Amino acid sequence: MIAYDDKRWEGLKGGYKLPYDPRPILRKLEAGETAESAWQELWDELHHQGDVGEASYASVPHLVRIQAQSSTVDWNPYALISTIEIERHRSGNPPLPKWLEEDYRQAWQKVIEIGTRDICKADNPLAVRAILGAVALGKGNVKLGAFIAHSDASEIDNFLETRIAWSEYYNQPVP
Repeated sequence: MIAYDDKRWEGLKGGYKLPYDPRPILRKLEAGETAESAWQELWDELHHQGDVGEASYASVPHLVRIQAQSSTVDWNPYALISTIEIERHRSGNPPLPKWLEEDYRQAWQKVIEIGTRDICKADNPLAVRAILGAVALGKGNVKLGAFIAHSDASEIDNFLETRIAWSEYYNQPVP
Protein backbone atom coordinates (compact mmCIF):
# COMPACT_ATOMS: atom_id res chain seq x y z
CA MET A 1 0.00 0.00 0.00
CA ILE A 2 1.22 3.46 -0.77
CA ALA A 3 3.00 4.80 2.33
CA TYR A 4 1.97 8.10 3.83
CA ASP A 5 5.40 9.56 3.06
CA ASP A 6 5.23 8.59 -0.63
CA LYS A 7 5.48 11.66 -2.90
CA ARG A 8 2.88 10.23 -5.31
CA TRP A 9 0.09 11.37 -2.96
CA GLU A 10 0.84 14.97 -3.88
CA GLY A 11 -0.19 14.53 -7.51
CA LEU A 12 -3.22 12.27 -7.09
CA LYS A 13 -6.63 13.58 -8.04
CA GLY A 14 -9.88 13.07 -6.17
CA GLY A 15 -13.51 13.14 -7.23
CA TYR A 16 -13.39 16.73 -8.43
CA LYS A 17 -10.58 15.82 -10.88
CA LEU A 18 -8.31 18.15 -8.87
CA PRO A 19 -5.33 17.19 -6.70
CA TYR A 20 -6.49 15.98 -3.30
CA ASP A 21 -4.33 14.62 -0.50
CA PRO A 22 -6.43 12.49 1.90
CA ARG A 23 -3.53 11.64 4.22
CA PRO A 24 -4.41 14.14 7.00
CA ILE A 25 -7.94 12.76 7.25
CA LEU A 26 -6.79 9.14 6.98
CA ARG A 27 -4.37 9.79 9.84
CA LYS A 28 -7.20 11.23 11.94
CA LEU A 29 -9.32 8.16 11.32
CA GLU A 30 -6.38 5.92 12.12
CA ALA A 31 -5.90 7.78 15.41
CA GLY A 32 -9.50 6.99 16.31
CA GLU A 33 -10.96 10.37 15.46
CA THR A 34 -14.18 9.42 13.73
CA ALA A 35 -15.70 12.86 13.55
CA GLU A 36 -18.52 13.31 11.12
CA SER A 37 -16.55 16.12 9.48
CA ALA A 38 -13.68 13.74 8.64
CA TRP A 39 -16.01 11.33 6.91
CA GLN A 40 -17.82 14.18 5.19
CA GLU A 41 -14.56 15.46 3.75
CA LEU A 42 -13.61 12.03 2.42
CA TRP A 43 -17.07 11.56 0.91
CA ASP A 44 -16.90 15.01 -0.69
CA GLU A 45 -13.34 14.81 -1.98
CA LEU A 46 -12.96 11.17 -3.02
CA HIS A 47 -16.28 10.96 -4.85
CA HIS A 48 -18.19 13.68 -6.65
CA GLN A 49 -21.25 13.00 -8.81
CA GLY A 50 -19.93 9.65 -9.98
CA ASP A 51 -16.36 10.86 -10.45
CA VAL A 52 -13.44 9.29 -8.63
CA GLY A 53 -9.69 9.60 -9.09
CA GLU A 54 -6.39 8.01 -8.22
CA ALA A 55 -6.52 9.49 -4.69
CA SER A 56 -9.82 7.66 -4.26
CA TYR A 57 -8.26 4.35 -5.30
CA ALA A 58 -5.14 4.88 -3.19
CA SER A 59 -7.33 5.57 -0.13
CA VAL A 60 -9.16 2.24 -0.34
CA PRO A 61 -6.36 0.05 1.12
CA HIS A 62 -5.91 2.53 3.97
CA LEU A 63 -9.64 2.69 4.72
CA VAL A 64 -9.79 -1.11 4.75
CA ARG A 65 -6.74 -1.33 7.04
CA ILE A 66 -8.21 1.28 9.40
CA GLN A 67 -11.54 -0.57 9.59
CA ALA A 68 -9.74 -3.88 10.10
CA GLN A 69 -8.05 -2.40 13.19
CA SER A 70 -11.29 -0.93 14.54
CA SER A 71 -13.47 -2.66 17.09
CA THR A 72 -16.55 -0.65 16.10
CA VAL A 73 -18.81 -1.14 13.11
CA ASP A 74 -19.11 1.96 10.94
CA TRP A 75 -21.03 2.08 7.68
CA ASN A 76 -18.84 4.87 6.26
CA PRO A 77 -15.74 2.90 5.23
CA TYR A 78 -17.78 0.12 3.66
CA ALA A 79 -20.07 2.50 1.79
CA LEU A 80 -17.27 4.79 0.64
CA ILE A 81 -15.01 2.03 -0.67
CA SER A 82 -18.03 0.44 -2.36
CA THR A 83 -18.87 3.73 -4.05
CA ILE A 84 -15.27 4.10 -5.21
CA GLU A 85 -15.18 0.55 -6.58
CA ILE A 86 -18.54 0.89 -8.34
CA GLU A 87 -17.60 4.22 -9.89
CA ARG A 88 -14.19 2.87 -10.92
CA HIS A 89 -16.08 0.96 -13.61
CA ARG A 90 -17.82 4.06 -14.91
CA SER A 91 -16.71 5.48 -18.22
CA GLY A 92 -14.73 8.67 -17.75
CA ASN A 93 -13.07 7.66 -14.50
CA PRO A 94 -9.35 6.91 -14.63
CA PRO A 95 -8.15 3.33 -14.65
CA LEU A 96 -6.63 1.88 -11.52
CA PRO A 97 -2.89 2.69 -11.67
CA LYS A 98 -0.69 -0.36 -12.30
CA TRP A 99 1.42 0.43 -9.23
CA LEU A 100 -1.70 0.16 -7.04
CA GLU A 101 -3.37 -2.94 -8.53
CA GLU A 102 -1.97 -5.54 -6.11
CA ASP A 103 -2.60 -3.49 -2.95
CA TYR A 104 -6.10 -2.65 -4.16
CA ARG A 105 -6.86 -6.33 -4.89
CA GLN A 106 -5.53 -7.38 -1.48
CA ALA A 107 -7.63 -4.71 0.23
CA TRP A 108 -10.77 -6.08 -1.38
CA GLN A 109 -9.84 -9.59 -0.24
CA LYS A 110 -9.49 -8.18 3.29
CA VAL A 111 -12.96 -6.60 2.98
CA ILE A 112 -14.44 -10.10 2.77
CA GLU A 113 -12.73 -11.03 6.03
CA ILE A 114 -13.56 -7.89 8.01
CA GLY A 115 -17.03 -7.66 6.53
CA THR A 116 -17.93 -11.12 7.76
CA ARG A 117 -16.53 -10.16 11.17
CA ASP A 118 -18.46 -6.88 11.31
CA ILE A 119 -21.77 -8.18 9.94
CA CYS A 120 -22.09 -10.27 13.10
CA LYS A 121 -21.90 -7.10 15.22
CA ALA A 122 -23.91 -4.76 12.98
CA ASP A 123 -27.34 -3.74 14.20
CA ASN A 124 -27.85 -0.62 12.10
CA PRO A 125 -29.69 -1.38 8.82
CA LEU A 126 -27.45 1.07 6.94
CA ALA A 127 -24.32 -0.67 8.25
CA VAL A 128 -25.72 -4.09 7.34
CA ARG A 129 -26.46 -2.94 3.78
CA ALA A 130 -23.05 -1.24 3.41
CA ILE A 131 -21.19 -4.32 4.66
CA LEU A 132 -23.15 -6.75 2.50
CA GLY A 133 -22.62 -4.57 -0.58
CA ALA A 134 -18.89 -4.35 0.10
CA VAL A 135 -18.59 -8.11 0.62
CA ALA A 136 -20.37 -8.74 -2.68
CA LEU A 137 -17.95 -6.37 -4.38
CA GLY A 138 -15.02 -8.08 -2.67
CA LYS A 139 -16.25 -11.37 -4.11
CA GLY A 140 -16.21 -9.80 -7.56
CA ASN A 141 -19.97 -9.47 -7.93
CA VAL A 142 -20.09 -5.83 -9.02
CA LYS A 143 -23.75 -5.74 -10.06
CA LEU A 144 -25.03 -7.30 -6.84
CA GLY A 145 -22.69 -5.16 -4.76
CA ALA A 146 -23.87 -2.02 -6.55
CA PHE A 147 -27.51 -3.00 -6.08
CA ILE A 148 -27.11 -3.61 -2.35
CA ALA A 149 -24.82 -0.66 -1.68
CA HIS A 150 -26.81 1.90 -3.66
CA SER A 151 -30.38 0.88 -2.82
CA ASP A 152 -32.13 2.56 0.04
CA ALA A 153 -34.90 0.91 2.07
CA SER A 154 -37.70 2.29 -0.12
CA GLU A 155 -36.02 1.05 -3.31
CA ILE A 156 -35.60 -2.40 -1.79
CA ASP A 157 -39.26 -2.38 -0.70
CA ASN A 158 -40.34 -1.36 -4.22
CA PHE A 159 -38.21 -4.08 -5.80
CA LEU A 160 -39.61 -6.75 -3.49
CA GLU A 161 -43.21 -5.63 -3.96
CA THR A 162 -42.99 -5.54 -7.75
CA ARG A 163 -40.73 -8.53 -8.36
CA ILE A 164 -41.78 -11.15 -5.85
CA ALA A 165 -45.14 -9.94 -4.51
CA TRP A 166 -43.68 -9.13 -1.12
CA SER A 167 -46.22 -8.81 1.65
CA GLU A 168 -46.28 -7.80 5.31
CA TYR A 169 -46.04 -11.50 6.14
CA TYR A 170 -42.41 -11.48 5.05
CA ASN A 171 -41.56 -8.56 7.34
CA GLN A 172 -41.59 -10.82 10.37
CA PRO A 173 -38.15 -11.25 11.96
CA VAL A 174 -36.55 -14.65 12.28
CA PRO A 175 -37.76 -16.18 15.57
